[in-house]
Amino acid sequence: MRYMLDTNTVSDLLKGGESIVRLQMSPVADVCISAVTEGEILFGQAKRPGAMRLHAAVREFLRHVESIPWDSDAAACYGKLRANMTNTGKVLGALDMMIASHAMAKCLTLVTRDQAFSMVPDLLLDDWTKAMPGG
Repeated sequence: MRYMLDTNTVSDLLKGGESIVRLQMSPVADVCISAVTEGEILFGQAKRPGAMRLHAAVREFLRHVESIPWDSDAAACYGKLRANMTNTGKVLGALDMMIASHAMAKCLTLVTRDQAFSMVPDLLLDDWTKAMPGG
């Protein structure tokens, strides 16, 4: 199974949170982020120019985890998903909608603790901050 990490999961990892155990159990080739998430991470870093430890952690993380470019497949999925969710009255933030669409277009499981993503039909989800099944 291949995983796309949402921004809140990356934030948890950078802080040494619970998600780190699951990351260490996953082959690096099975873990990626969306270019949208990369942008959010870099935005958070830019807001804290003096946070040298954060800057180093972000650099190291981005050296090891693949950032998947936003492409036409993701855009097509986004258009359909946004129309569907708008028609059913479900609201998801624009960047979250892009990340969800990206994961769906690439057939990846989105790793997040954000319950808003559960509104997205057919999106595979996992929360690495919770105990593993059977564990």
